[in-house]
Amino acid sequence: MKFFYFLLFNFYFLLALACRPAAAPVSVSNKPVSINNVPQTNLPLPPMRNIENLGWTLFDNKAEKLSYYKGKVVVLDFWATYCPPCLEEIPHLNELQNKYADLQVVGLHVGGEEDNLRVPKFVEKLKINYVLAYPEDELIRILFGDNSAIPQTFVFDRNGKLLKKFVGFDNIIKMNLDETIESAINER
Repeated sequence: MKFFYFLLFNFYFLLALACRPAAAPVSVSNKPVSINNVPQTNLPLPPMRNIENLGWTLFDNKAEKLSYYKGKVVVLDFWATYCPPCLEEIPHLNELQNKYADLQVVGLHVGGEEDNLRVPKFVEKLKINYVLAYPEDELIRILFGDNSAIPQTFVFDRNGKLLKKFVGFDNIIKMNLDETIESAINER
């Protein structure tokens, strides 16, 4: 019996030693780790194409790009029907689209396949008066980075330069969005 307890004790002792946490990684150089000469990092890779050449597919299957709206201030709004802040933001975007002739709002649906069936009723209910489309995956990857929250709203100047990114929607974001758009519209 003592031999059995001896073996049991040693088993638990060795098990406890084996379950220690791993040591922290140690940096041995300033060069990034690579696999087949491709750097491995948690940062997003640079876009494969210029952001002006990234785009979306309209609900009627026509393709568009940011560069199509050169000369206008562009607001890209990423939304889904199940997103409560999107419900608050969309009526305001309708107002902005009506207010400024030099503004183009593009609503980019990111709700996924399961949300597509709800879109027509959603659009009718909110009386969306601006362009609606599905974004290219590359556009989402570049603009979202590691933050997948929606709504995300991006304001671009007349030359396609990103001015400001907004995540979520509340009164402060609404005020900042209005100021950013008005400033971009008034800049010639």
